[in-house]
Amino acid sequence: MASWQGKFASYYLRRFYRLEVQPDTMMLALRQKVDKLAAKIKYRGKTEVTPVSIGTMRAEWIRPQKCDPARVILYLHGGGYCIGSIESHRQLVMRLCEAAEARGLLIDYRLAPEHPFPAALDDAVTAYRWLLSQNQSNSGIVLAGDSAGGGLAIATAMALRDGGAPLPRALVTMSPWTDMAMTGWTMTTNARKDPVLNWETIHILARHYLKNTNPTNPFVSPLYGNFKGLPPLLIHVGSNEILRDDATRAAEKAELAGVDVSCEVWDGMPHVFQGLPFLPESQGSLDRIGSFIRSRVPSANVAVSRALPNKRNPLLSRPRAAE
Repeated sequence: MASWQGKFASYYLRRFYRLEVQPDTMMLALRQKVDKLAAKIKYRGKTEVTPVSIGTMRAEWIRPQKCDPARVILYLHGGGYCIGSIESHRQLVMRLCEAAEARGLLIDYRLAPEHPFPAALDDAVTAYRWLLSQNQSNSGIVLAGDSAGGGLAIATAMALRDGGAPLPRALVTMSPWTDMAMTGWTMTTNARKDPVLNWETIHILARHYLKNTNPTNPFVSPLYGNFKGLPPLLIHVGSNEILRDDATRAAEKAELAGVDVSCEVWDGMPHVFQGLPFLPESQGSLDRIGSFIRSRVPSANVAVSRALPNKRNPLLSRPRAAE
């Protein structure tokens, strides 16, 4: 059962902040509004933020106070491929990096309708390859994202695999949008429960991103793609979301393909509830995601200790056979 804070948040979001988009909505104005709302949510931890450029793409390094240099989260923000930015998602990524004890690279990939598919995918692949060019091992990288960014994370992993690139160590998605054909039953059954999204809004966002692309193209809708060979995948989604089936069906396909996958449905939670720090469920979800990342990406200290000779690491030494 959802906490009282969760129930209040759903009421408040539905009443004042439900995302409504029309065909003639000015995206620039909507982006500015979303960034301004996000700025009201303050992060109270100690985190270092460093701007960086990846070609012409803006990005930020996010380093929490307790940070293992072996772990990097390449984060792809949500927003239906049309809104969202570094500013709108900075505090969420800060909290995620703190939970995972990892560095985060948050990128400002190009948005539709100015830059339709495959701009976002190309930018995500570029950022990943840039990390590799910085001597970052792929075994230390986790691809993560929420909503459209969650679907983009899976699509990026598929594109990297198909291109022969070394894959990230793990994938993490929160409320992923994996089906732009919008065939999930929860598009209908959760229509009155979802306090954030509605079918009309995401249909318009999809049209902006797709342009002339088939909505079942696996690189816009990874639900229709081949999951074989993808890294371990963790999915968190709220039970009241219209995108719930996008998450659960993706998990089912991944499992059938032999992927190590876990999908957790959080009772009574709205879309990307992890972005609301006052919810107990928000911190609970991030703690579980952080544990998942730490378990998949070993600490640099552990990696070093395993490489040391036994005489310098008695905890790893074995009793010598009697001569």
